[in-house]
Amino acid sequence: MLAALCAAIESRDPYTRGHSARASELAVALAERLDWSPARVGALRLGGLLHDVGKLVVAEQLLRKAGPLKPIEFDTIRRHPVAGAQLLQAIPAARPGLACVLFHHERWDGAGYPTGRAGKDIPIDARVLAVADAFDAMTTPRPYRRALSVSDALTEIIRCAGTQFDPELALNFVQMWEQAAASARAAS
Repeated sequence: MLAALCAAIESRDPYTRGHSARASELAVALAERLDWSPARVGALRLGGLLHDVGKLVVAEQLLRKAGPLKPIEFDTIRRHPVAGAQLLQAIPAARPGLACVLFHHERWDGAGYPTGRAGKDIPIDARVLAVADAFDAMTTPRPYRRALSVSDALTEIIRCAGTQFDPELALNFVQMWEQAAASARAAS
């Protein structure tokens, strides 16, 4: 059932195909760098795969809109974390990932949604996913903008550390990426 939900999310918006899997894997890599337990990593992986499930209740034309969103349209999009958590609450196997689904758009400075939580009041799973989710979103093209380069996306992660992102997690993410890139260069 959970795999079917992941497939349904991606079928509605071709521009985000693969996004949930990529964001989940990036989040898992960061959690492993932080030496999380396998069970905790598994819950994060699940939450990452399902984090946008609430978009199933958003109209497809809104998900695929090429231009900027009007305020009322953005309000509709902002409801997807709560809608997703409500959808998954009834599925016991999905409950370990609920924090990611509900809180992945919260911000370190409290200016996020849906609850306006700030800092360490945001579950760490959601804080890890927020960095990975944003990085993947920035580095893939969308109907309303071109993809950023990896370098520009990493710069943006650092710029937003302490406002949008947990500063420690943002720094760890960038270091993780840079170390992986250096290892890949050394191996080639």
